[in-house]
Amino acid sequence: MKKRISVVIPAYFEEMVIETCYQRLSAVLEGFDYELIFVDDGSGDHTLDILKALAVKDARVKVLSFSRNFGHQAAVTAGLHIAKGDAVVVIDADLQDPPEIIPDMIALWEQGNDVVYAKRKKREGESLFKRVTAKMFYRLLHVFSDTDIPEDTGDFRLMDKKVVDAFNAMGEHNRFIRGMVAWLGYKQVPLEYVREKRFAGKTKYTLKKMLSLSYNAIFSFSVTPIKFIKSLGLITLAFAAGVIIYVLVSKGTGNAIPGWSSLMIVTTVLMGVQLFSMGILGEYIARTYEEARKRPIYLVSEKINVEENK
Repeated sequence: MKKRISVVIPAYFEEMVIETCYQRLSAVLEGFDYELIFVDDGSGDHTLDILKALAVKDARVKVLSFSRNFGHQAAVTAGLHIAKGDAVVVIDADLQDPPEIIPDMIALWEQGNDVVYAKRKKREGESLFKRVTAKMFYRLLHVFSDTDIPEDTGDFRLMDKKVVDAFNAMGEHNRFIRGMVAWLGYKQVPLEYVREKRFAGKTKYTLKKMLSLSYNAIFSFSVTPIKFIKSLGLITLAFAAGVIIYVLVSKGTGNAIPGWSSLMIVTTVLMGVQLFSMGILGEYIARTYEEARKRPIYLVSEKINVEENK
């Protein structure tokens, strides 16, 4: 029996590239039994209109339209929730990740691998700032995370159905998908590739969104920051003790200056450490609060060519 391939494509303001994305994916998957699941993440341009037209002429095109912008990770999650393939590929609509390597992913999957993740060996068309910060992020994540998350990877990957089913059973609200998939385990292998320039338009991943994703990555997969507070507290106490000893020695030798601000220095340091510690604890408390509310990860306003999973 021929195995089916599902491809999940999150899209946000991609009217300039979405049809080309469809054409390239269709060409690459010719000969396979496949479905293309496009998730419109609340785009305000003509992305959804183009997807509707594609869905009319090609029943293999499935479309989910969000009620508003819920973010990239939510869009990927929604696509995985309805995917029916024996294997599921996640790829962005901007074509920086080349669809042409999907057959190589499928070949590695057919060899018995459960997850094939694309690993960037080169980034074309990205600024020095983006490359440096991305490199720093992955190195920092490697240090802080309790899960071994592969470096220089995104969400471009192929997953076996059993991995997708396990992923869909995870209910957390704050999502870092590449970390969640790494946490699941199974047999995972890399496939190196060159990340291309955007086909058209501008990146929708602003610095604010990248920072938000970074926070989710660190605070969702590590308790190291809390442990860091303990170490920082010990260091601060040692520093304060040193200042106290210095003050006492200065008084004993008669070198103390009237009105000397050592007390203010110690007080300021302690206040800074306390506020910093409260900030880290606050991140964990805020995430606990969001999970406790149990709000849906996303809301769908429209479905096209989508059959409900039983």
